This record gives sequence, structure tokens and C-alpha cells, in this order.
Amino acid sequence: METVPVLILDPSDKYRPDHKDEQQFRNYENAINIDRVKKTYYDMHTYQTYHFVQDRTQHWTKFNHTELTVMEALEKLNALVDESDPDIDLPNSVHAFQTAERVRAAHPDLDWFHLVGLIHDLGKVMALYGEPQYAVVGDTFPVGCKPSDSIVFGQKSFRGNPDIGNPNYSSQLGIYEEHCGLDNVIMSWGHDEYLYRVLMNHSVCNLPEEGLYMIRYHSFYPWHTGDGYDYLCSNKDREMLSWVREFNKFDLYSKSEVVPDMEAIKAYYQSLVEKYIPGKISW
Repeated sequence: METVPVLILDPSDKYRPDHKDEQQFRNYENAINIDRVKKTYYDMHTYQTYHFVQDRTQHWTKFNHTELTVMEALEKLNALVDESDPDIDLPNSVHAFQTAERVRAAHPDLDWFHLVGLIHDLGKVMALYGEPQYAVVGDTFPVGCKPSDSIVFGQKSFRGNPDIGNPNYSSQLGIYEEHCGLDNVIMSWGHDEYLYRVLMNHSVCNLPEEGLYMIRYHSFYPWHTGDGYDYLCSNKDREMLSWVREFNKFDLYSKSEVVPDMEAIKAYYQSLVEKYIPGKISW
């Protein structure tokens, strides 16, 4: 299938540490592109129902859209510029190397962590194959239960979602048991879950569990930043939360106008790809 460049809306990607104080990040009230940001989230919260997520999961986990190496997928992210970013207009591929290099500086001995920084947004390639933006980017949340107050734009943004009127899905626990574990929770569909599934389907993925948690839940802001949904978490989830939060620091605060020399460092990251996720990957 032919791919086409698209501009995607990702309100989570708008952090410039060289120009902002931390309290100014994730401004959903008066950002320059707030109307566009708000529409993305309202569409997400309206259309991402339990059955929608099951449909998209079935569609994308056939892994029949393309075959790409990690570096080829990363190159495709050159076509992705997050329109909702009010601060900087750089391709997602640049953000990938910025994140990876920040991780590398802070954790020089954890080479798998460097690679996670590089690849964490690769699931956004879905946008190049026709997936609507509200099912690719932005904060994730559990479906099949009542939305938490910690979700951006709050419960009012879910008023058009038919699951809200379904008694099976509208209680705090919904279809889940208390402390069932996030692995048993169905998350809204997006690039986190997709990349996790892609890696699990690949013949060789040597990333540790901590890295896979970072990939799968880095956009789950209502949990790792909003302190919501603990009632669904297992002890393992709570143990892994510190790793997800550690990654989040580099994901949020790595965007700046200072672009690393990607050609100079590409060979290092290629060696990590060969070590942890070699070969062509089915997407």
C-alpha cells in the first residue's frame, strides 16, 4: 500500500525545555492550536468505544500492512509533523533521536533504554496507512469502564461516547475486576499498544520487561501522571510505574530546537537495533 505524508495531531508532543518552565507544559487551555487539540481529544473520546478498540486491534494485528526494519520505520516518521505542537515543528524522527540521546546521557549503561527512547513512537506509522488521528496519537485510557477525572478534557469530553450510557461499561470497574492488572485491561487504540503488539509478534525482541512497559504505557498519562486507575493495577504494574515515569521525563522534556547530529549517531543506534530487534518487522 502506498504511503502518503500526513500531519498528525499529538498533544503530548509539545515540550521545549529551553523555552518553558515545567508548569507551562501540557497547556490545554490556551495553547496556540488549542481548537485542533481539543477536536482531536473530543473525537478520540467520542469514537474510541470498547467495540471500536476491538475492531482496530483485529485490523492492525494482522500485521499485513508493510515490512520495515526499525530504521526504515523511523525514516517514515520524517513525514509526520505533530500539528498540535504549539512550540516546534519538527518531524517525529527528530524527536526520536532527541529522546534517545537524553536517555543515553542520563543512563549510559542501559543501552536498551536508549533504544526505547528511539523507537517509542514508531507505532505512529499507522497514520501513514489511513488510520484516523484520534486512533494514533494522544493520551491513552482504558475502555470498558468509566473514564477517570484524570483524563485530559475530563468526563465531559465523553458525552458523545455510547459506552457512557451502557451500564456494563459505565461503572468505575466496568468489565474489570479490582487490581486485575493492566495486562488484562483494554486500552484505547493508539501507537503505544500497536508498537507493543508489533514487537511481541516479531521473531526476535530482546527488550526487557521494563522497556516494553515504557513502550506500552508511555501515553497513559491518566495513570503515570494523573495518578488515576490504581484500582485496576496489579503489584507488577506498581513496580513498573517508576520505570514508565523515568522514561516520561525524557519523552516530555527532550523536544527543543537543538537537533542532534543524527547521521553521526545513527551507527550506534543501528547496533542496538541489531542487538535487540533485528531484521524486517511486520507492521
